[in-house]
Amino acid sequence: MIKQVEKKTQQKMEEVIDEVKDDFDQIRTGRAKPSLIEGITADYYGTKTPINQMAKVSAPEPRQLVIQPWDDGVLEDIEKAIMKSDLDLSPNNDGEVIRINIPKLTEEKRKEYVSLANDKAEEHRIEIRNLRREANDELEELETAGEISEDNYHRGLENIQDLTDEYIAKVDELLDKKEEAILAI
Repeated sequence: MIKQVEKKTQQKMEEVIDEVKDDFDQIRTGRAKPSLIEGITADYYGTKTPINQMAKVSAPEPRQLVIQPWDDGVLEDIEKAIMKSDLDLSPNNDGEVIRINIPKLTEEKRKEYVSLANDKAEEHRIEIRNLRREANDELEELETAGEISEDNYHRGLENIQDLTDEYIAKVDELLDKKEEAILAI
């Protein structure tokens, strides 16, 4: 019973780590990465569709993204979606592809992005702590129902706390790497 609670909690915490990686991929670092525009959707014949599902997105140079739609009719929609996004990017549409030159980040922008990364990391730490609380509640219910002993209950609490510490450390490690990438000139 305890192992099932631990395993389920670990799987949920692993999903949180995946969310952290996705969130951090969408924060600019001054280098071009196709994942930078992953969260942007454009109108595709009346349906909001992620850009990477309607075009090939590549980074042929360290500071340039190239978006080549499979249907030329959506070039303007993709361009508008990128301009409306909060990434502060200026797309250049040449009628066949959209080129986005990634400008160097100013010191002020770097600090802003580091702050954003810290906020995202804290949100995910809270999410991990909430998962700990849920697991602890589950263990308490099992102990109250007499399905596990008091010793096993306390052992389970310790194991869940160890899991929590491990996954919060992973979030912190990802945050350190992201801050380093943002601050690298």
